[in-house]
Order: sequence, then structure tokens, then C-alpha cells
Amino acid sequence: MADVHTPAVRSKNMRAIRHKDTTPELAVRKGLHSAGFRYRLHRKDLPGRPDIVLPKYRAVIFIHGCFWHGHGCHLFKVPQTRPEFWIAKINANKVRDINDASMLRAAGWRILTIWECALKGKKRLSFENLLEDIRSWLLYGGASAVIDSNGLTRN
Repeated sequence: MADVHTPAVRSKNMRAIRHKDTTPELAVRKGLHSAGFRYRLHRKDLPGRPDIVLPKYRAVIFIHGCFWHGHGCHLFKVPQTRPEFWIAKINANKVRDINDASMLRAAGWRILTIWECALKGKKRLSFENLLEDIRSWLLYGGASAVIDSNGLTRN
């Protein structure tokens, strides 16, 4: 199937996609701050530039878009236009995420990954439940955990 946009329009649309300060990220940050957690943003000295860094808890939070990081949920669908390109790009993102996580763990950081589907879509969690899952992990959790539309999973 051909793209409905011209290459110039498609390029403009893709350039407009933000890689930080996204709507899900802003919502989580606002909730954490109102719950009394203080954090730093996008520390360049840490692998993967985590979205949220909580030095007091030696924890980092990544908020991943389900499309860009290839989550197998209802929000992820491989585009019909140039699927080989998109599969290669998303797989490279997954490999980078794994490498960044292993470097962070080696440096003694705890890692929480929050998937976009936990915050939006038909299967999203209530915001109160999401914040409680984050709080619980920060205070009592292990080395790593994931929050998606199914809730908190400790690794």
C-alpha cells in the first residue's frame, strides 16, 4: 500500500515526533512530583539517557513508546509502508535498550520501564494504580521491573 503523504509531508510529520517531554512522560513526572518524589531528567552521563532519574533510590525510569520500542501490545503495529525498514529500526532500538539496561545494572542502578500502553489506549491502567505501582517499586522493589497495561511485573 502506498503512503498517503508525499515524502516531504511524511518527513515533516516524522521530525515532529518528540523523543523527550512526551505526554506520557509529563504525566508520570507530574504524578511523581505530587507524590513527593524528586528526580532529575535525561541525565546525559547515564547510558540511554533515562527519562527520569531518582538518585536517592538509585533508580531510573524509562517511558517507552510501544511503537518505537516494539512492545507486543495492542498499540504496536508494523507499518505497511517499508516494513523491512521499520522492523530493522525497531529491532535496533530493542538491542540498544538491552545494552543500555545492562550498563545501568552494572553501574548499580535499578531500572523501571513504563510502556505507553499503561498510560493510554483501551487497556490502560488507572493513573492512581500506575502511581502506586511506581511508588511500590521505588520503595520496596527489586533491581528491575516493567509496567504495562497488565500492571507491575518485577524481574
